[in-house]
Amino acid sequence: MSDRVDEEKRAMLRRFAALGAAVPFARLDGSDDESRSDVRDALVGYLSTTPGAHFSKVRDDLRLGTGETQHHLDKLLSEGVVLSRRDGDYRRFFPARRFSAFEQVALGYLRRDTPRKMLLELLRDPGATGVQLAEAADVSTATVSSYRKQLEDAGLLATEGGLAVERPETLIMLLVRYADSFGTETIAFASEADDLVVYNA
Repeated sequence: MSDRVDEEKRAMLRRFAALGAAVPFARLDGSDDESRSDVRDALVGYLSTTPGAHFSKVRDDLRLGTGETQHHLDKLLSEGVVLSRRDGDYRRFFPARRFSAFEQVALGYLRRDTPRKMLLELLRDPGATGVQLAEAADVSTATVSSYRKQLEDAGLLATEGGLAVERPETLIMLLVRYADSFGTETIAFASEADDLVVYNA
């Protein structure tokens, strides 16, 4: 790794570490190694802004090695600082004691491109049809049908008498609060929807 790339990685870790520094940690094995402390703080800071990220996304976004990521996440899990939830083939990570079970499930689906686009469209247009959802997500109607069933089973979508988002205020809050971590389409949605969301002090 070049000195420049290494320094960019350290700068990024320090930025996320600043967000995570409010959570008290015990030093790993009594280590005073600054870079290792930064990694742990950075993981917490990252998950506070990107809750529901799966292992590979955490590792890649923070430019960490697989073993390094696993080691630090395992320590944070054992200390109860973060928690994980199995989501199909993924293991998703969250700051501890911040999200309900419903919110954890919702964030897992919002981290997936097609379900997120479907839910965004339904929040914008509660009367949207399967064809409209397919167009919004740029997928086939068969793919929409498959995800519609998954979202229904997960408790995020009601399909009786048409499609309806369950607990839309909660989904809007999550989308608006973490819009930057979802991408430009969600940022645009947040700018339209922020007057619908009441933030708790």
